Amino acid sequence: MQQDKVRQVKMVVTGPFSSGKTEFIRAISEIDVVETNRTITSGAEKAVKNETTVAMDFGRITVDDDLVLLLFGTPGQRRFDFMWEILAEGMLGFIVMVDSTRPETYREAKDILDTFRAYAPTPFVVAANKQDLNDAWSINDMRIVLRLDENVKLLPCVASDKDSVKEVLLQLLYSILDELEKAK
Repeated sequence: MQQDKVRQVKMVVTGPFSSGKTEFIRAISEIDVVETNRTITSGAEKAVKNETTVAMDFGRITVDDDLVLLLFGTPGQRRFDFMWEILAEGMLGFIVMVDSTRPETYREAKDILDTFRAYAPTPFVVAANKQDLNDAWSINDMRIVLRLDENVKLLPCVASDKDSVKEVLLQLLYSILDELEKAK
């Protein structure tokens, strides 16, 4: 693989706290994921999980000889949202992760989606994580609650499953390629 011919595509994985962003990147990255996790010592977040991302996660996937995807995961907690704009710089697309089993996070997911759309007019998809669980909301119900247009790709996902993650990334990549074709 010659370095000068390799195109690197920056994609951002964002969403509310504990929506599955780090797990999503871990499931597909060909390198050990660079994580900036810290232990949660108090607060409501501690009841959900033990650690939180404070700056970013980073993973990489080589698609073929001339295409590499760079995946940047954002922190989900609002107190670290200053990193969002920094991570959004230069992205060609983004994924908003939503935990299908936690409807109390849907409004925040919609706000994050709107924030990232304001950063850059790039293609995006919404990944409805934890679709393998019995208490997951249906894709149709989530579309209504999140107030997503029919043309927005709302995809079922299981962040720990490589094939599921691959499908979400492919759908985003197809959207990016469509945009590039339109721009020609």
